[in-house]
Amino acid sequence: MNVTVAPKGLELLHELVPKAKSFAVFVNPANPVNTNINLKSLEAPARARGLQLQVLNVSTERDFDTAFAQLGQLQSGGLIIAPDIIFNSRAQQLAALTIKHAVPAVPTVREFAVTGGLVTYGGNIRQSHRQAGIYTGRILKGERPADLPVQLVTKVEMVINLKTAKALGLRVPDTLVGRADEVIE
Repeated sequence: MNVTVAPKGLELLHELVPKAKSFAVFVNPANPVNTNINLKSLEAPARARGLQLQVLNVSTERDFDTAFAQLGQLQSGGLIIAPDIIFNSRAQQLAALTIKHAVPAVPTVREFAVTGGLVTYGGNIRQSHRQAGIYTGRILKGERPADLPVQLVTKVEMVINLKTAKALGLRVPDTLVGRADEVIE
């Protein structure tokens, strides 16, 4: 689901930084299928808004410093962090780096905004973990996995950190605050 909401993340970032002409995108080239899907989902919405996307490849934690250095040279208006395990599992670290480098960023993992990042928009990971637990219980009780229906996360949530927005010198429109599931002040 997070791949399908990536264009909405682009829209949110553009609302927060409306004068930007380009945004960077972190993708993981070690996961080419996910990378291609993410980039394809962002191309048309970026073009429709007259935005240029600058792709930065990050496949290990060691690549973070290099990518943020490149980001500074590109002078992007902000950063879209594609959904991928390398980014999702390091949400707190990425939040700290975006603050350190004063980069507005939008990933899909709630923990990013909760730990100091600007905004997140994505599927509710807790819901998917809960569903996985329920399915595990059903399988352990004897149900066959092939008989269980495929289910997707249905809740998408937006979390905005107003304290971070202020630190970045951004004004968050009231309309955006009103649409948020959670606002951190």
